[in-house]
Amino acid sequence: MKLGIVGLPNVGKSTLFNSLTKAGAESANYPFCTIDPNIGIVPVPDERLKVLGDLYKTEKVIPAAIEFVDIAGLVKGASKGEGLGNQFLSNIREVDAIVHVVRCFEDSNIIHVDGSVNPLRDIETINLELIFSDIEILERRIARTSKGAKNDKTLAKELDMLGVLKSHLEDGKLAKTFTPGDDEELELLMSLNLLTYKPVIYAANVKEDDLADDGENNSQVAEVREFAKSENSEVFVICAQIEQEIAELDEDEKKMFLEEMGLSESGLEKLIRASYHILGLISYLTAGPKETKAWTITKGTKAPQAAGKIHTDFERGFIRAEIVSYQNLVECGSYNLAKEKGLVRSEGKEYVVQDGDVVLFRFNV
Repeated sequence: MKLGIVGLPNVGKSTLFNSLTKAGAESANYPFCTIDPNIGIVPVPDERLKVLGDLYKTEKVIPAAIEFVDIAGLVKGASKGEGLGNQFLSNIREVDAIVHVVRCFEDSNIIHVDGSVNPLRDIETINLELIFSDIEILERRIARTSKGAKNDKTLAKELDMLGVLKSHLEDGKLAKTFTPGDDEELELLMSLNLLTYKPVIYAANVKEDDLADDGENNSQVAEVREFAKSENSEVFVICAQIEQEIAELDEDEKKMFLEEMGLSESGLEKLIRASYHILGLISYLTAGPKETKAWTITKGTKAPQAAGKIHTDFERGFIRAEIVSYQNLVECGSYNLAKEKGLVRSEGKEYVVQDGDVVLFRFNV
């Protein structure tokens, strides 16, 4: 999974990236201190892996991973070359979802690029830049499609849909609010890889005082939540400064720190939960003496395709999947005991893998 972190300059974007990835991206109180996209690979916290690792006396435990891309701060006119121009836009086209950091705190020592703090205005500024960039993509596609549309009904239909979609964007609406007429149009919409079609998770960056109650008494956070609801986006509340402090601690210190703050989880855990939810992802597990590992798949994935995540041969030669739920396996204390109790099931090609399934694939090529 690849997430792109965006936001206006000085909203706490690079501070958040640093704390999430400990990658040390430069962070300073002036615009454009992040010029190249910084990339950090972060393991997905999953307590189940440690439990299984201990159960199997595993040599190596491998969590699922998320790749974060920290993209340079935007200003109005970025799509036309203002600030760092289109440089960030090409980087963001590659991500699965956008994490949009919005500032929901007042601090006279931290300059806001527009002179005042207004999260909805900030969201609109960035959305407009994404829309302008998508319109450019559509204009190029329309120019190419027009050439063959006169003699090709399929291309003519595509051209019609592209024109309607372009008008939709020109009205200031996002591609994800566009309703395709049929499955073919939906397929075309998905293939365009438009920025405004990507799922968005808003990171409401607040002061420390607003963290314990999850921003409930912060009117700016309430505005962001209301806006996100209107477009089916996710929101999580974070204090980038606190996350930076947490990033310096080891696991035991981190737990104590979170307890003292009255928090049940870190910002990273909140973000990962939101990411999995908005992208419809789950994890299944494989375990053994050599390796215990989490594998990320889309909800609804059938057993052969889940096996293909490990190796294409597993999918090609799929015979069956032997499955026990994580809960049952841990309660029994061993795979053999779970098998004796009839809790290990043999599933075929139509089985839809569930979150927390511990799976052994049988295959032959």
